[in-house]
Amino acid sequence: MTDAAMPLAGPAPAKSLHQPDARTRKRNAAERRFRLYGMAAVSAGLVALVVLLTSILSQGLPAFQQTYIEAEIYLDPAILDPNGTRDPEEISKVLTFSYKPMIEDSLTSVAERLQGQGASELTPAMLAGMISGAANAQLRDYVLANPEEIGQTVEFEFLTNARIDQYMKGKVTRESAALDSKVDVAQLNAADALVEGGAMETRFNWDFITAPDASENRPEAAGLGVALLGSLYMMLIVLFLALPIGVAASIYLEEFAKKNVWTDIIEVNISNLAAVPSIVFGILGLAIFINWMHLPNSAPIVGGLVLTLMTLPTIIIATRASLKAVPPSIRDAALGVGASKMQAVFHHVLPLAAPGILTGTIIGLAQALGETAPLLLIGMVAFVRDYPDAPPGGLFEPATGLPVQVYNFTQRADPAFVERASGAIIVLLVFLVVMNLIAIILRRRFERRW
Repeated sequence: MTDAAMPLAGPAPAKSLHQPDARTRKRNAAERRFRLYGMAAVSAGLVALVVLLTSILSQGLPAFQQTYIEAEIYLDPAILDPNGTRDPEEISKVLTFSYKPMIEDSLTSVAERLQGQGASELTPAMLAGMISGAANAQLRDYVLANPEEIGQTVEFEFLTNARIDQYMKGKVTRESAALDSKVDVAQLNAADALVEGGAMETRFNWDFITAPDASENRPEAAGLGVALLGSLYMMLIVLFLALPIGVAASIYLEEFAKKNVWTDIIEVNISNLAAVPSIVFGILGLAIFINWMHLPNSAPIVGGLVLTLMTLPTIIIATRASLKAVPPSIRDAALGVGASKMQAVFHHVLPLAAPGILTGTIIGLAQALGETAPLLLIGMVAFVRDYPDAPPGGLFEPATGLPVQVYNFTQRADPAFVERASGAIIVLLVFLVVMNLIAIILRRRFERRW
């Protein structure tokens, strides 16, 4: 035996940081693949978003344009105000059907003028078939709003029917008109003559945003006015109920409540409620607010209460997460200088958590704004033409919501309602974008303060 060291089998291989080995090359390749997977996922999402927005915008933007026939109409006092009192109450007693002779006389004048310009095939009867069935009511509303113009000849614009409007937007062709019982090629030729004669034009349609819904036979007159008011009223109810209740519950559970089995049960149930399908809240609202409390069907107060129940878990979870994100040192420092527990929470912790609380609240409101299923169960799918009054009385009057109006449009047979539905979706998306912008602005403002 000897104490001499055993000789090495050979020199150790030299390694360089500039020459990666096989294991390093494999790890780098895995990282590159992961980045590619991430880029592919993001690209697929962006492509899907572009396709979705392109589809909605291409179908919905024409809803903000409408075709009108311009004509001069004599508001005959013998029909509208035979007593000559100009009393709105007396004028309102004139039936809508009584306005039809004045409209026919006006269209006769338009036809005669264009016949003199070479449109010999144009007749008053053809023009009468091209205007909307809502023309009588449209003229009646104008007279009731302007009774002082009775006895005068005024410039008036009549809505064209849906087929003529779709033709002006390029969605109806002569080939399709030959197979359609609601329009014929002669009317399309007449539409071209009206455009050439300056008696018909397509322009921006404010009535689509402000007017109420219309019947299934008059898609050109359908609007979103009542639905927008209904959604606004429901969002106000959700804001004034869900925000204070949710924030108060979150502050108590996170800052003041003792951690025991009861608080654990409450926390688990809040998390479970956030995952409950929205239609379950509709069933709950139907059972409690309508069947038991006997609140009116299709009223914003019921819709707002149902959406408040649905939004509360989201606000509570977001608020508690924001409160937890505030460092404990803030609380300890406040308590160390003599502040009470309530002062530490409301003067220091809550302002720091405000950006997250506001963001969670607006996200909850945006979720509630787009809900349809619970509103269908409480009757807000009803056809409503009358605008609700201002709050608080208007909260108990029939109304509908913007997502429900989209659903209503898609259930109707006339193809023009597809355009209306896409236009309503655009309005809904604009509301959601505005709400998210408000959340970002408020978040940055409070972050700058601290």
